[in-house]
This record gives sequence, structure tokens and C-alpha cells, in this order.
Amino acid sequence: MTAVSAPGDTPDMNALAEQIKAWGRELGFQQLGISDVDLADHERYLERWLAAGYHGEMGFMAKHGTKRTRPAELVPGTLRVISVRLDYLPAEVETTKVLGQPQTAYVSRYATGRDYHKLMRKRLATLAKWMEAEVGAFGYRAFVDSAPVMERALARKAGLGWFGKNAMLLNPRAGSLFFLGELYTDLPLPVDAPFESDHCGSCSACRSACPTGAIVEDRVVDARACISYLTIELHGAIPERYREAMGNRVFGCDDCQLVCPFTRFTRASREADFAPRHDLDRASLVALFAWSEEEFLEKTAGSPIRRIGYARWLRNLAVGLGNAPWSEAVEAALWARLAYPSDLVREHVRWALARQREKRQELIAVSRKP
Repeated sequence: MTAVSAPGDTPDMNALAEQIKAWGRELGFQQLGISDVDLADHERYLERWLAAGYHGEMGFMAKHGTKRTRPAELVPGTLRVISVRLDYLPAEVETTKVLGQPQTAYVSRYATGRDYHKLMRKRLATLAKWMEAEVGAFGYRAFVDSAPVMERALARKAGLGWFGKNAMLLNPRAGSLFFLGELYTDLPLPVDAPFESDHCGSCSACRSACPTGAIVEDRVVDARACISYLTIELHGAIPERYREAMGNRVFGCDDCQLVCPFTRFTRASREADFAPRHDLDRASLVALFAWSEEEFLEKTAGSPIRRIGYARWLRNLAVGLGNAPWSEAVEAALWARLAYPSDLVREHVRWALARQREKRQELIAVSRKP
């Protein structure tokens, strides 16, 4: 390791920045960049997005005022933000194939393994400790989707990618299947050049692929129509107009990412924690719907899925079962939950049973044709 300062000397910030990037690679991050804290343009965009009501029930997006877009208000003294990205797609996991199997539950591929928050925070904390050992005490705070932070905007400024038409951060060597994390710091580190190029061109595959039309303009998503929002952030009933379009997607949605041409450059994650658990990458809707609450709590321990709770898990699965082809097993599974002690669950089960009855009648009608 190259020393960036001698005892009593002022640290060489250029050397420190290079050392930080080397440490980032050592910690398993695929990329690390450094930005300043000027997010004025993004603040204006956020204000327009909130004014349009596109955040739906996500009150936390407006709750903290300008702390989200002015890092020094969230963490006083912040001068720079160190942004990191970590690939998450597990090896040998099917994506589009499962979407074509309506009896199989589709869980967004970031959520089939263990939760990423603790893993990334621990590594960012380790990075900060290594920096502290090199230059002495300094101010910092680590974030991984855990506070009002404009993580994609900061990552773009740090050179990690550009905004795709689905509003995701795209990287030319990795698509968008990666997590982001940040280390706010008061060290005056040199900043990296922002990613100014837009490689989307005339491609609009993501907009065309969105099952619910949630991408209302280039780089503008109406969360209220997004399946990720409907299955994770929405606490109440899923609007009926979106249920059929949800298909078998029971936790999140990857469609706009999977069709992106840059996704073909995505490399499988080397993180063992991101490997699928309990067959969540290929389990049937009927099997998951049969989990008791105790099984749900046990099998989603340490998983991002745990945060939606058991009732919303059943709600999402009921919609998936309503969209599945008719079978005795599907109908029996729904009847078994019809008296479940939750108005939310029962309403979605009734909807799914009505859909299944229609499909059964259609099959009967077809079978009677000469």
C-alpha cells in the first residue's frame, strides 16, 4: 500500500483518491467514483416529479425537504460523496424464461438472495476505517438506500453511468443490475468526471416493455403504475386495472432492465449472499401461497422480501394466481385462503377466484366445440 501522508503532514488527496479506488476493488465493488455535492439540477427535477404526484404513497420522498438534494444538510460538513456499485445478478438464474412460465412466481432478481443493505454498509464502514487509518479522524457517514440520498444522481456525477429512459442508472459494461452505496465525507478529495454521454440513442425498448406503461416520458416514471411500487411500496389494494398486467410478478419487476441492450454485458455476481434461497428464483405460485406466516418469516429472514410482511406477500401471490392458467391446484389454493383474516388478502383472493372461474368456463366451452 502506498502511503498518502507522513505523520504530521497534510494528506495527498490525489494519492488518497487513487488508494480509495484500489480499496474499493479489494472490497469487491465493481466501480467507485467521487463527486461533489451540487445537485441543483436534480433538485428541480425532483420537485417537478413530486408535484406531479408520481411518488404515490412514498411520502418519504418528500418528507425530508432539501436534505435529499443537499448532502451537507443531511450530514453537515459533507464536501464529497464516494459512490460505489456492486453487481447482484446471481449466476445461472433464469430471468425472461420464468416470466414466460405463468405458474411460476417471478421475484425481482435482486431479492432472491440475502438483503444487500448490511453487506454493503459493512464494506463501506471498512473502507472508512481504512481511510481513517491512513489520514486520521475525518467526518463520514455511510448510506445504502437508508436515508434521503439521491444515489443515482450522485453516481452519475461520480462517473458510474448515465440515466436510461427508464430512469435507471445504466453502465456501458454492466447494464443496470447493480446496487449503489455512498460514503459522505468532509475530505476535499478530487472529483471524477461525470458520465455525460447518453448511449440510449433512439432505443426505447424499456418504455415498450413496461407492462403497465409506467414510464410516461423518457427518464420519468409514474411510480403509481410501476409493478415494483405496486408489489412493494403500496400498502393497500392493488388497483384492478394493473392486476392482469402484473402477470406472475409477485415482488418487484425487472422487465425494463432485462430488455435493455446493455444488460447483455452484465456479469454474474461473485457474492455468495446473492445466490437464490428457498428456490425463490423458480418456485411455483401455489407453493409460495401455501407458506404459513411462520414459514414466511423463517424463509425471508435476511431477505428484502421480509419488509412487505405476510399479508402483502399473499396479496401479490393471489394476483399471480388469478393470472395463472386454470388448474385444480390453483383454484384449490385460492379457496384455502378465502377466509384468511385480512380484508386485503380476501379481496384479492376473490378477484383471483373470479378470474379462475372465467378461465375454467372458457376451457369447458372449448372442450364442447365439435
